[in-house]
Amino acid sequence: MSLIDKLNWRYATKRMNGTKVPQEKVDRILEAIRLAPTSFGLQGFKVIVIEDEALREQIFNGACQQPQIKEASHVLVFAANKKVTQEQVNEYIQDIATTRNMPLEALDGFKGMFAGVVAGDEQQNFGWTARQTYIALGVGLAAAAEEEVDATPMEGFSAEALDAILGLAEQNLGSVSVLTLGYRDAANDYLASAPKVRKSKENLFILK
Repeated sequence: MSLIDKLNWRYATKRMNGTKVPQEKVDRILEAIRLAPTSFGLQGFKVIVIEDEALREQIFNGACQQPQIKEASHVLVFAANKKVTQEQVNEYIQDIATTRNMPLEALDGFKGMFAGVVAGDEQQNFGWTARQTYIALGVGLAAAAEEEVDATPMEGFSAEALDAILGLAEQNLGSVSVLTLGYRDAANDYLASAPKVRKSKENLFILK
């Protein structure tokens, strides 16, 4: 199938059957997320990959009572940095210099572009980093479709409760979205055979 065929195949799966996704498929989905573009390439977030059933039960009971949390093979939590620090920027600049075999001073101009970000307060920083997670989430959804793995993006959870369960505040992180990976339970998912509903091209795109 082409990518368009697979995007037509995928949907926000409401019920999953508990079947484990092969590790090689999970690895490719995670690699796609790792390669997703972000502003400045900073990747100001982490992705917590949860397979442990006891932890997923805790999340279900305390933060997100959606059945996919327990029925999925893996639960991915996209958590953004609450504050962008100078240390974080310095580490990124060092990574660029090392990877591209460049002297650090050659990156001084690029490093200076982060001054406004580092000077921003936590609310400003988190608003910016949180938006970056959605780019990675979208790439993850497309990669899952490419692997013919069902995936459900979620915002319907208590971020405060999820942060507490995962100890995110202590890591300068706040949860933004969740992506469950697994396989559809077609017999119990009312959307499994429903036609996809999207705007027509004429209603979505404005051509100038």
